[in-house]
Amino acid sequence: MKTICAMRDVFRAMTSFETAFEKVYQISLNEAMILCTLKCSTERMTATSLSKQTDMSPSHTSKILRILEEKELIVRTLGNEDRRQMYFHLSPAGKQRVNELELDKVEIPELLKPLF
Repeated sequence: MKTICAMRDVFRAMTSFETAFEKVYQISLNEAMILCTLKCSTERMTATSLSKQTDMSPSHTSKILRILEEKELIVRTLGNEDRRQMYFHLSPAGKQRVNELELDKVEIPELLKPLF
């Protein structure tokens, strides 16, 4: 039971952090993970590769990509060899948003600080 109570506390801390994060940056943690993955990538990223690198399901990754496109933070391009293949990269606004994320404007809850 002790483990379950500790997990509850971790989930509360994560929920608190995500709420504050969304308020400051107007994006979710999952959206931020996709943006950071795109920023750090040295290769062209497909939805499948983003799904694997973020450990999100393919359907959830697709949903997040659609939201990021609507927010104009990423751009979708077609492959040169295979026009069915889609690649994603940061838009200028997306690059700016990722740089803002590096400013760490959101305080990390005490319970999670040892992890960082």
